[in-house]
Amino acid sequence: MDPDDEVCLCFHVPLRKIRAYLARENPPVASLISECLGAGTGCQWCVPFLRHLHAQHAQGQTPDLRISPEKYARERLRYHATDQRDSGFVEEATGQGQADEPSAT
Repeated sequence: MDPDDEVCLCFHVPLRKIRAYLARENPPVASLISECLGAGTGCQWCVPFLRHLHAQHAQGQTPDLRISPEKYARERLRYHATDQRDSGFVEEATGQGQADEPSAT
């Protein structure tokens, strides 16, 4: 993703804003990213991705998602239609599965 691509599609929160929030606030838990323009509090689609970005920040890495914004938005539409995330997509975008991820909010 590019910095201006949206991670939270409900509230139009781009990766750049999330990176800046993480750098400025250094939140101890991923759920506090919700203080960044409400990210993660709408449809919940972006929650596993926000957790991943938080984990990267905590490890001293530049938070990023390895997925095109078009595919990300397409998978969100599928999520809305089925109420289920494709774990393969989550792994593709983050490099990790979602089974071991705790609740975000």
